[in-house]
Amino acid sequence: MGRIFLSHIGGSRLFSCASCETPLTNRSELISTRFTGATGRAFLFNRVVNLNYSEVQDRVMLTGRHIVRDVSCKNCESKLGWIYEFATEDNQRYKEGRVILERALVTESEGFEDNVNNETNPDINSNSS
Repeated sequence: MGRIFLSHIGGSRLFSCASCETPLTNRSELISTRFTGATGRAFLFNRVVNLNYSEVQDRVMLTGRHIVRDVSCKNCESKLGWIYEFATEDNQRYKEGRVILERALVTESEGFEDNVNNETNPDINSNSS
């Protein structure tokens, strides 16, 4: 098997796989914390990286019928949640293409600031004349 290439989308608060700490997404991609998964509380994200996807499944959920794929960690293959491919109800279409990560299967930690403070690094804006 070859090398696994992982992505990192940065951010000041990161969500990672609880099993292997592979970075998945950040707080700025979080849409909602009001979802429920098989393990309890779950979060809806706009963009998540370092995932593997299962085959498409037709699933009836509390909010109606959805076409989904289970998602797992690209590094350790632990199941993390699912992605909504299609929603049959018009009022559920906002979920399409979005990812659910189950809170019990991910960890949240400090990341790094997106903006560099130029005052602490004088070399960034120095003028060479």
